Amino acid sequence: MLDVGHGHRIYVEQCGNPAGVPVLVLHGGPGGGCSPAMRRYFDPAVYRVILFDQRGCGRSRPHAMVEANTTWDLVADIELIRGAFGIDRFILFGGSWGATLALVYAISHPAHVRHLVLRGVFLMTQSELDWFYGGGAGGFFPDLWQQFVAPIPEGERGDLIGAYHRRLFSGNLGEESRMGRVWSNWENALASVSSDGPMGEGPSDYARAFARLENHYFQNGGFLEGDGWILRERHRIEHIPASVVQGRLDMICPPISAWRLVEGWDKADLRLVPLAGHALSEPGISEALVAVMDGLRDVSTRGHL
Repeated sequence: MLDVGHGHRIYVEQCGNPAGVPVLVLHGGPGGGCSPAMRRYFDPAVYRVILFDQRGCGRSRPHAMVEANTTWDLVADIELIRGAFGIDRFILFGGSWGATLALVYAISHPAHVRHLVLRGVFLMTQSELDWFYGGGAGGFFPDLWQQFVAPIPEGERGDLIGAYHRRLFSGNLGEESRMGRVWSNWENALASVSSDGPMGEGPSDYARAFARLENHYFQNGGFLEGDGWILRERHRIEHIPASVVQGRLDMICPPISAWRLVEGWDKADLRLVPLAGHALSEPGISEALVAVMDGLRDVSTRGHL
C-alpha cells in the first residue's frame, strides 16, 4: 500500500522481470480496479509490469471515497509510483478510462512515456457522455435502457448523470448501493458484443464504489480544462508512438473517438477489431493486445524500444 496523502492509500503490485521493460497498467472505470487477468498480456521474461488500484476502488482505501479524487490526483499518483519504483520511462497500457488517464498523463509528462497502448478509447468529452447516458446507446438496447432510466422520475431524465449523482451521494447507504447496481449493470450489460441482456451482478460494495467514482468524474467533466481538452493538447505527445486497439462494435466507447485520436498522428496505429465490443476480455481485443505487446517485446530485444 502506498500512502499518497489526503487520507488515500493505493494498492500497487509488480510482476514479471524486475529488470525488464517497465509497463504501467491503467484500469478503467473510473472505479474498476485491477484484476489478475490484466497480467496476461505481457511476456513476464521481458516486461516489468506494474498495476495499481486507483484512489477509492479495488484494494485501495478508503473505499468509494471521492474527496481528493480527481484526474490530476491520479496523475500525481502515477508520478509517485514512477519515482518509488525508480523508473525513468515506461509503456502506458490502458483501456477505456485507463486510456483517458494514459493520455492525460502523457500530455502532462511526455518525457516519461516511451509508448502508449490504448484500448476502447474514451476522450472524456460531452458527446461521449451524451451517447451513453443520453439515449444514443439506448437506441440499440431499449429494454436495458428502460431498466436504467426506470428509477429516475421523468422530470429528471434530461440529466441522468446528475440524477444518479444525487442518489449515489445521498448519504443513505442502502439507496447508494441499490442505485450503484443499476448504474453498473447498464455499463456491464453493453461491454461485450456477445451479451444479450443483464450480466450477473457483482458485490454491492464494488458496484457502489464503481458507480460513485465513475459518476463523480463524469459529473465534473473528468476535471479537464474544457470539453475536448485531450484532442486540443494532443500535439504534446505526437512524437510518442501509440498503438490503439478498438472494437468496431463498441457500444460504450464508439470507434469515432479512436479514429479522431489517431487522425493525423503519424506515429499512431489504429487496429479496428471486427465483431468486437468494449470489454478487455473480448477474444479479438485480447488477441490484438497480445500481438501489440509481443511486437514491442521483439523490438525491445533488438534494443530499439
